[in-house]
Amino acid sequence: MSMIGNCEGFQPVSLKQEGDDQPSETDQLSMEGDPGKHPVPRQISRQPSVTESALYPNPYHQPYMSRKYFVTRPGAIETAMEDLKGHIVKTSGETIQGFWLLTEIDHWNNEKERILLVTDQTLLICKYDFIMLSCVQLQRIPLSAVYRICLGKFAFPRMSLDKRQGEGLRIYWGSPEQQSLLSRWNPWSTEMPYATFTEHPMKYTSENFLKICKLCGFTSKLVPAIQNAHKNSTGSGRGKGLTVLTEPILIETYTGLMSFIGNRNKLGYSLARGSIGF
Repeated sequence: MSMIGNCEGFQPVSLKQEGDDQPSETDQLSMEGDPGKHPVPRQISRQPSVTESALYPNPYHQPYMSRKYFVTRPGAIETAMEDLKGHIVKTSGETIQGFWLLTEIDHWNNEKERILLVTDQTLLICKYDFIMLSCVQLQRIPLSAVYRICLGKFAFPRMSLDKRQGEGLRIYWGSPEQQSLLSRWNPWSTEMPYATFTEHPMKYTSENFLKICKLCGFTSKLVPAIQNAHKNSTGSGRGKGLTVLTEPILIETYTGLMSFIGNRNKLGYSLARGSIGF
């Protein structure tokens, strides 16, 4: 490997045309000084260059992008939390251990904005309308029925045309082998024995959203809650406890035209679509 030697012997050379007695801009800067004294060369200090990517975009300051999502509007997420807390107190009286905002990925690779709550006995998956500020759908999953959690990167069949990058979390409360062929190939089926989640795209909007949109925070609360639910379960159950695996999460989509259109246009989120008119 070649090494760069000492550069002390090199002197700056001014490129001038023959007969050109006017000093160059560099000479004028280097020979500045008092007119009564001999000109003394002066070194010009320059600030180190800073790339634009280091300054923008700031991950915690994207006002235009964040305003498009209704969940980031002032008071929206707080209203959703209070609504769901009040509903749980009235219906079950369980103690809420945590509240998260994540993105669910269904078996057809469609993204859906979801609120997740973990109580002492139940995992609740809520479809919340942040435009009308109302709960549209609420799915209850007993923690004692959850027997496996998988953490890992998303994987697709080799011939799939719509693949996604990143990592996710899949929660199993039933056997995928026992589901019917109709429910597996039905994009609107709600009978899947598992649910897949990834982080919400607005996780870097603020410190508060960073806390409730991170998968690691959700997992750290979910796993102990499931283990405690298995210990306190009095039913027949599975008797196998909870297994946490690190492996690729397979999403069996091939053409992916439906998810391609939906995910590119963020149809699964409460999003400002702009005005339509003439």
